[in-house]
Amino acid sequence: MPDAGIITLLIVSLIAGLAMPAGALLASVHGFQPKWLEKELRHGVLALGAGALVSAVALVLVPEGIKDVSVLAACLCFVGGALAFMALDIYLAKNKTPASQLAAMLSDFIPESIALGTTAALGGGTLLLGLLITVQNLPEGFNAYREMRAKNRDNRKKIVLLFCVMSLLGPVMAAVGYFWLADYPVIISGIMLFAAGGILYSVLQDIAPQIRMENHWMPPLGGILGFLIGIIGYMVEG
Repeated sequence: MPDAGIITLLIVSLIAGLAMPAGALLASVHGFQPKWLEKELRHGVLALGAGALVSAVALVLVPEGIKDVSVLAACLCFVGGALAFMALDIYLAKNKTPASQLAAMLSDFIPESIALGTTAALGGGTLLLGLLITVQNLPEGFNAYREMRAKNRDNRKKIVLLFCVMSLLGPVMAAVGYFWLADYPVIISGIMLFAAGGILYSVLQDIAPQIRMENHWMPPLGGILGFLIGIIGYMVEG
């Protein structure tokens, strides 16, 4: 009989993953808001996703990542992540593949799911971190869907199905963290810092420049709200 802790972990990580297709489904709905609000809402959700990503870097990935490595190792992993995502961004641009925000979403979701598993293995709580991941994945799924849909207008169902399949990475990575990586904190730290560098690069390169709108000042507050969610989760957890 599986332990109740691992069952809870798998359920929490799956729910967090399902927030990605939920965000995609929300993005696929047309006509639920006035046309004049369409662009402002899209920019606001884009900012919300950016704020959530930055909060993941500032409050989860970096603080946890620096615990078990030296300053030099931390810098190498962080910069390595940024350079790797820069290379990926160049590749996607050359091949005209609209997936930069999808890559940012996964680079956030995978290491945090691993962290969820290792936290459970060490006896820590998983509900608050799972809630933070869920809140991040919803706007990120929304934005990644919009980005991919812009180039693949006939593949709405395929994109949502892809996001559903990707949601299964949550339980898989949580199980990896729980059963295999909990005893290797240096590896986990390296993964988190690498992901943090990649995420921050993606936010600065691909997401932040798209938030600003002429004569509209509300969308950036989405970024503030996204970061605030991270602060609340961090303070309650602590």
